[in-house]
Amino acid sequence: MPVSPATPRGLDGVVAAQTRLSHVDGQAGELIIGGYQLKELAGRVAFEEAAHLLWRGALPSRDELAKLRREIAQLRALPEETMRVVRAAARTPPIDALRMACATLSLDLAHPDDISPAADMAAAKLLTARFPTVVAAHARLSVGKQPIGPRPDLPLSANFLYMVHGKEPDPIAARAIDAYWVTVIDHGMNASTFAARVIASTRSDMVSAVTGAIGALKGPLHGGAPGPVLDMLKEIKSADRAEAWVRNELAAGRRIMGFGHRVYKVRDPRADVLSKVADQLGSAALENRNLFDLARAAEQTILKVLEEVKPGRNLRTNVEFYTALVLQALGLEPRSFVATFACGRVAGWCAHVIEQHAEDHLIRPQSEYVGPRGLTIGGD
Repeated sequence: MPVSPATPRGLDGVVAAQTRLSHVDGQAGELIIGGYQLKELAGRVAFEEAAHLLWRGALPSRDELAKLRREIAQLRALPEETMRVVRAAARTPPIDALRMACATLSLDLAHPDDISPAADMAAAKLLTARFPTVVAAHARLSVGKQPIGPRPDLPLSANFLYMVHGKEPDPIAARAIDAYWVTVIDHGMNASTFAARVIASTRSDMVSAVTGAIGALKGPLHGGAPGPVLDMLKEIKSADRAEAWVRNELAAGRRIMGFGHRVYKVRDPRADVLSKVADQLGSAALENRNLFDLARAAEQTILKVLEEVKPGRNLRTNVEFYTALVLQALGLEPRSFVATFACGRVAGWCAHVIEQHAEDHLIRPQSEYVGPRGLTIGGD
């Protein structure tokens, strides 16, 4: 039985909370993070600064940033219980390994059920510190290598690449992953953030809420598919083949990866930021400069064909398109892209949990019953 027009599917258009954390304007192509346009933050502040902005409501002073970096650096190493889970999950998808590992991190909290502001802040720092360590350790274990322990002298982003590759990264590469994490740190009331807030609204703890958020992110309708963008470009092969390729895909009813967004009706502002990040990596840092040049040319062709074949659909470039290029340029495997995204988004999830705990109101929407009525159990 169809849902009545008065009942929005998937809570479309329903305002579920008030937040100071981020605002998405799909018509204007605008993303505001803690009062700042995304372009004011990404590439201009460090990830730890953006996390402080969401957690505390303001960018940190120099001393506050130094203190936060020290605290996070001291928390990066994984406890043995968590490392055992990561090792056991070596053959599972990275996002599954991260979900399982995240759930164990409450074992390392003195009072895991404490949802006071101080406890929430401590848990936020712990999760933000350890997500990159989990993802890097799993990346190495999945290819038969041993994990590399974190270095407290490196910033969070540079340390992540060090733990993945076993060598101190080029500063340009470290700045790229840092800018990427700032770009994806928060994005309105998306599915994983809403999941985290629903869990937090029951007065459940930070680790439980973030574990639930990872479960929501895993779904392909939310976590997206930046990896298949690379497959698409490899199939296209050259700029002169792009138009014929995209027309064939559309004729077959297949989705063009990296284009279209549930909210944005214009170009995703995160795509603009990451396009510049990829360009700034330069030919020395990119593993395949030809792929980037192909992407630039193919993007314009795809946009032209989409507008012609699907007029009015507003299928513009989204964050997945340039995410794929940036992360592959840094030597990361496509299977780890969603888990790497979570390393940036975790700071936003934690901020929403902090905000929801402060509000202390159970999220309990109603549903419209569309089943049968008046059934009886027949007798003799």
